[in-house]
Amino acid sequence: MENYNSSNNKFQNIVLENREKLNVTGILDIFSFDDQIIIMETELGFLTIKGDNLKINKLSIDTSDFIVEGKINSLAYSDSDMGAKKSKNILSKIFK
Repeated sequence: MENYNSSNNKFQNIVLENREKLNVTGILDIFSFDDQIIIMETELGFLTIKGDNLKINKLSIDTSDFIVEGKINSLAYSDSDMGAKKSKNILSKIFK
């Protein structure tokens, strides 16, 4: 099993309270958000948050802190390289 934290010195915390409040550190960028899905780039890859009535209560790129409230249904990571490749593929298909 690969240890991501020690190999690249990247750090991230995720705290989920009662599926209603999510605190995430290590945020690099927010790509999209609405009341049902939030997609962000973190120190450890892309993170997709799905839920209902999602509201961003705190977002600080300077301190890399993020707090969202609402009903959290799922959290899913994908590698940053995969996200970049998918974006390239979609754009290349559109502009052919």
